[in-house]
Amino acid sequence: MSDLPLSPQTSENPPAQESPAVHAYVPPDTDVVIRLNHVTKQFKLFKSKKSRLLSLFINRVNYSLNTANDDLTFEIRRGESVAFLGKNGAGKSTLLKMITGVLFPTSGEIEVNGEVSALLELTAGFDPEFTGRENIYLRGHMRGMTDETIQKYEPAIVEFADIGEYIDQPVRTYSSGMKARLGFAINANIEPEILIVDEALSVGDAAFRKKCSNIVNKIIAEDNTTLLLVTHSSAMAKQFCKRGIVLYQSKVYYDGPIEEAIRVYEEDILGGKPAPKPKANSILNT
Repeated sequence: MSDLPLSPQTSENPPAQESPAVHAYVPPDTDVVIRLNHVTKQFKLFKSKKSRLLSLFINRVNYSLNTANDDLTFEIRRGESVAFLGKNGAGKSTLLKMITGVLFPTSGEIEVNGEVSALLELTAGFDPEFTGRENIYLRGHMRGMTDETIQKYEPAIVEFADIGEYIDQPVRTYSSGMKARLGFAINANIEPEILIVDEALSVGDAAFRKKCSNIVNKIIAEDNTTLLLVTHSSAMAKQFCKRGIVLYQSKVYYDGPIEEAIRVYEEDILGGKPAPKPKANSILNT
């Protein structure tokens, strides 16, 4: 385990008068699969759609900047399970979308080493005129998979989705719940190296949610898959993850063991309880 000191990260304007005791988290000594180096993401906000359109042709259109992620720097290693905690608007989903390549950072660098399966927009990428089975192949082809490889996963996906004869009906006839079940089944059954989940474990009825939880646990335990989880549920974060990263005002407010991350999130972010000042160059040894 490395004993090199790392600088803690805190927000400029914490919710209390003082910042939490932030430790620089030292993950297990395995390969780095995700590395963020001073990553910032900003969005241009225009007053109207007309102004947004004009900005494509005219440089002098007024807009305001919204910083969704501000100077994020951390590493995640193979086999880690990391929960991202924070209030709505803290930048959690934007961060995950940058890791998946859906969005690109305004500044800084993101390095991802591994096949990513993202349970973000579960129904995104479906062709409504294709059947559920055809959409399995469509999703697979979009990921660069061959028909032979997709055929290998097809039975498990169909069984997991458990939508009966609807698997061979056009997706436009599906309910939103059926689309979510199929989307989760596809993404969770293709043996990803990095699994990204944004509240997707809450889809469906109680029985399906339990099945989702079981397969995520199986993926983590047996396949050495890296898990990134966004959730507002402390219980879910503790169930699946060993490390927690708390975001506040677009910055990393705390990065450390999940139990302490949950405490910081509940007491400092949600409760506004004052916390001790961080110790400079502190290290967390695991």
